[in-house]
Amino acid sequence: MSCWQTIQDYGLRSLGIGERLLPRSDITLCEQVVLIGSGMIWNVYFGILALSFGFFFAVALAMGKAAKPWFIRKPAEWFIFVFRGSPLFIQFFMAYEAFVMLPRLGVEFEVFGILIEAETRWLARAWLGALMVLFLNTSAYAAEIFYGALRSVPRGDLEAADAYGITGWKRFRRITFPTTMRLAWPAYTNEAIFLFHATTLIFFSSFPAFQQRGDALYYANYFADRTFNPFIPYPIVALYFVALTMCIILLFGAINRRLNRHLPAEARQRLRYRPNLIR
Repeated sequence: MSCWQTIQDYGLRSLGIGERLLPRSDITLCEQVVLIGSGMIWNVYFGILALSFGFFFAVALAMGKAAKPWFIRKPAEWFIFVFRGSPLFIQFFMAYEAFVMLPRLGVEFEVFGILIEAETRWLARAWLGALMVLFLNTSAYAAEIFYGALRSVPRGDLEAADAYGITGWKRFRRITFPTTMRLAWPAYTNEAIFLFHATTLIFFSSFPAFQQRGDALYYANYFADRTFNPFIPYPIVALYFVALTMCIILLFGAINRRLNRHLPAEARQRLRYRPNLIR
């Protein structure tokens, strides 16, 4: 089988398109590269959706933590504390156990006198259940980053806005929020990189891979078991994530330059990749 034929057969296998059976013997390097790349689709899916939805929730959490009323501030503080204070793998495990228990307990509610039983089994699937855990986790970390940046907005900028009569929502939209993003973006870039790396933990969590449609690490583990040689599939996974990290740095670097376009060249912040060794 040629490498081009392998790409046609297995390029979208993780989405259920193409050959259903995995190669069992005479596994080639091309098959490993293609199938692991196919699994990367799920890692990118988890990362993009969790980061996209988590960004808006993190901004809301940061504003809630900075709010004066205690009934807004305290829930935001406790949410951030819980999800930053517990390991991500434990969050995967606890969420899966909770989602599995929901169908057994039964979730029913009544609408206009009609009894409706909610379908909850899909929460125990990786495509949604694991995504929700990543979404909540990255929201907590990003919220703390945005909160720190929000507290670091120069007071002179706010006083100048007041002097020009810019107050309320207009001041937040034109002064506070852009400055917060400019200050927080380098740290948020590192959080985005870590989030994409954290998608590999889904393989070790209890969320099952439906019909062998797993992520990149799922296929790498399969090939390592079949070939008894982990020094080929796992470095392939690492190279895919290095390439993905470079794409994230380029994209977030372009956004960072956009946020700092009004500053002199010597005053602009540069992105620096600083991996979180302990989280």
